[in-house]
Amino acid sequence: MKRSFSPCTSPKLISRRHLQVDQQEKQKHQIGFDIITSDLRISDKMASKLKQLQSKAGQASEFLSKHGTAYYKQLMEQNKQYVQEPATVEKCNELSKQLFYTRLASLPSRSESFWKELDYVKNLWKNKKELHVEQAGIAALFGIECFAWFCAGEIVGRGFTITGYHV
Repeated sequence: MKRSFSPCTSPKLISRRHLQVDQQEKQKHQIGFDIITSDLRISDKMASKLKQLQSKAGQASEFLSKHGTAYYKQLMEQNKQYVQEPATVEKCNELSKQLFYTRLASLPSRSESFWKELDYVKNLWKNKKELHVEQAGIAALFGIECFAWFCAGEIVGRGFTITGYHV
């Protein structure tokens, strides 16, 4: 008896499907392997950073154990006029409220200063032709400084790398 195959289940089609499934499985395993090796690289980097951090923490601890008490005594002696006695929780709460409301009270004067500065910049922009080279240089240096601080913040945020994020 001769066996007949339907077009959907021919041996060639079945072997192609198996080949496709095998290739898909290989790709899944390769992707899984890539993820694992990537995770291992990241964990190796983290381990090396942890060792560096432990080393620096040990150095800082050693420095503080040798010089910390002398520095603390000197600092407290220089700033004894700012120390509130007795140091109680109530006194700390009172001081924190004083600081908060003092800063809150300074907002109107800060706002006023901001608007004055903004008006000054607007006037400079309106009268660009009267702008001196010195004023333009100061403005350019200020802009460059702002950009430099932005770049420094980006570098710190990326984990102290200049080229990009660790992936």
